[in-house]
Amino acid sequence: MAITHHNRLLQAAKDLAGELGRHLDVPVGVRLWDGSVTPLGTATQSGVQVSIAGPGAIASLLRRPTLDRLIRLYAHGEIGFEGGTLIDLGEALGDAGGRKRLRRIGKAKLLKSLWPFLLAPGASLARSRDFAGDETGEGRAKAQNRDFIQFHYDVGNDFYRLFLDPEMQYSCAYFIDWGNTLEVAQHDKLEMICRKLRLKPGDRFLDIGCGWGGLVCHAAEHYGVRAHGITLSEAQLALARERVAAKGLEALVTLEIRDYADLTGRYDKVASIGMYEHIGIANIPRYFATVRGLLAEDGLFLNHAISRRSKRKKRRFAARAEQRALLKYIFPGGELDDIGHSVAAMEQAGFEVHDVEAWRRHYALTTRHWCERLTARREEAVALVGDETYRIWVAYLAGCSLAFTRGTARIYQTLASKSAKGDALLPPTRADLYC
Repeated sequence: MAITHHNRLLQAAKDLAGELGRHLDVPVGVRLWDGSVTPLGTATQSGVQVSIAGPGAIASLLRRPTLDRLIRLYAHGEIGFEGGTLIDLGEALGDAGGRKRLRRIGKAKLLKSLWPFLLAPGASLARSRDFAGDETGEGRAKAQNRDFIQFHYDVGNDFYRLFLDPEMQYSCAYFIDWGNTLEVAQHDKLEMICRKLRLKPGDRFLDIGCGWGGLVCHAAEHYGVRAHGITLSEAQLALARERVAAKGLEALVTLEIRDYADLTGRYDKVASIGMYEHIGIANIPRYFATVRGLLAEDGLFLNHAISRRSKRKKRRFAARAEQRALLKYIFPGGELDDIGHSVAAMEQAGFEVHDVEAWRRHYALTTRHWCERLTARREEAVALVGDETYRIWVAYLAGCSLAFTRGTARIYQTLASKSAKGDALLPPTRADLYC
């Protein structure tokens, strides 16, 4: 009887895959738990294959068809992929007409294929690595900022080394040529930031969210500035201090654990690279007011931030399922602004905005490089952080690359000076940036 039931579930899964394939017609195969492969289209050979470890995966997803359940199934290895990266799979499945074609599937046929799984036992899903508190950051206390940052960045420096460039740049690279390596593009990103800020010897330079110290070291070594970097990650601070010492930059670079809201002092130039996403929409006025208060009268501020498309109805970032999942598993407390609101908030704080540059295509390529590099070093990653964390990170990087490619996520660099009064000490054109 058990064998008969098992065969019935297997045949139902094959029927389901076949029905999906007749409507989707994509170069993807479904590998079932018996090793058989059903193509989701007319292609004789599929590129990427989706693997299903057992009928429990389908039963679990059928009972609770949510993104969170899909992530947990993937994290536990109940659902997987072979023959490429998750970006390849997303590109194959994600054409605009796919959803329309799926709607043509008859409900009776779907029900017939799914019915055997309604009574089948679901997959056993223990708790994955997720943020235990309120991941949305709504009503956050300042002390929570450190919890949010450490959850993401203290996964381990050795883990990040697997897919980042040698300078440990964990922000969008800048591709002067789309064929450039990640290493070259990250160096060019550091150069572009320094050029936009017009750094010069003796400048007091602040990097809010300095990461592993790549920017402060580059600015001090190549532009002669006195640089100060702040972070909320103990793991980042420890490695950043090692790198400063190794380069002999102790006289020019200082680093500390500190929340931006507690900063004091005066700086000629301020950069915030990939930190703005962490502060929360409600804290934007305080954030810009704090940065402006730290700037010298003729100072410049560069804000580099991921954004979302502006919506007619203003809703919290966590309103959509994929955004909630991102907060829960990767970036607790994160919230994306739209560039129009960011610029308006800067002006309301008293800044004069001089330049806004879109880097969306650059981040799509950057995150593709990261995803491919991490995928290629799977065994090392699993040894460091475990299979679940590795799988979630691969999915995160792939999702980011697809989001930037499709335009559902954007990123901008915005250059501003402290005041619209007088001269901002900027040249008349942007020509010096591209010489």
